[in-house]
Amino acid sequence: MACLAILAATRAPIAHAPAAGQPQHPLGALATIELAGYRRQLENAIAFPGAQRPVPPARDDLQAQLDAVLAEQDDRARITRA
Repeated sequence: MACLAILAATRAPIAHAPAAGQPQHPLGALATIELAGYRRQLENAIAFPGAQRPVPPARDDLQAQLDAVLAEQDDRARITRA
């Protein structure tokens, strides 16, 4: 039994597209750290299908979500500077 647990712990994970679901709250209601984490998830999810040919159509939706996150971060940075 112990051998099975060690074997399972040493196996490499299967490569699959990172999950980037919708946040639980609107972008404007997320804390700065949550927004940064969501941005990182989206960037990772976009980069994964970028290696595939042809590029999956879901990439456009992810890019639109990332654009919204970047706009929110820019707005917050502008408010901070003001």
